[in-house]
Amino acid sequence: MNFVSIRVITGDVSRLVAFYEQVTGAAATWATPEFAELRTEVCTLALASERTVPLFAPGSAEPAANRSVITEFRVADVDAEHQRLGSLGHEFVQPPTTMPWGNRSLLLRDPDGNLVNLFTPVSAEALARQDR
Repeated sequence: MNFVSIRVITGDVSRLVAFYEQVTGAAATWATPEFAELRTEVCTLALASERTVPLFAPGSAEPAANRSVITEFRVADVDAEHQRLGSLGHEFVQPPTTMPWGNRSLLLRDPDGNLVNLFTPVSAEALARQDR
């Protein structure tokens, strides 16, 4: 089994696509006006309208209600991303901070309030984990 994507349900697909395109630098591929994907080297971030939820199970997902998942992106230089995104007007939950497990992390929220972590491995142990 391979983990290949995460899907975020939203009331405004265009708004979330614009946010994640700006944060990641990746261009979205639109399948329909209700569904788009941002593909990275290792995983896909899918963004879907709340109108797609009944296709799976009515009422099974709710936009802007996440309080437990953090979507994470490894970046080359988290401090540079902090500067870049700050200059674009993004507000941060936490500025770049070196975590006990060796990643330097920057935490912000997407327009629906979902947490997004940009991180750079900085300790020898974190760098070794990156190579797995």
